[in-house]
Amino acid sequence: MSDLPVFMIANLVPNEDPAEYTLYEKGFFPILKKHGGSFVTFDDKIKHMEGTEPRPGRIIIFQFPSEQAAEAWYSDPEYQALSEHRRAGAELKSLTMVHGLPPRA
Repeated sequence: MSDLPVFMIANLVPNEDPAEYTLYEKGFFPILKKHGGSFVTFDDKIKHMEGTEPRPGRIIIFQFPSEQAAEAWYSDPEYQALSEHRRAGAELKSLTMVHGLPPRA
């Protein structure tokens, strides 16, 4: 595993139970920080330029200091329990890990 930072990109489509997703949002940030993660941005109205368009909904980008930290976050039992609220309040279309660039000499 690499010590390079990684970025997580999530594509969520809300459903008819926004209260459940709100519970997920409230618990998300403490667990993210617990694993050294940081929130970058989100967008509910992305502008797609080319290729296969993501599903309409929310795109979220957050970062971890390493692949190991990201995997620890995702497999954390506390996060997995919290993610039940996300599953009840939104459909996760994709969760993608993108590796940061190594330092250039």
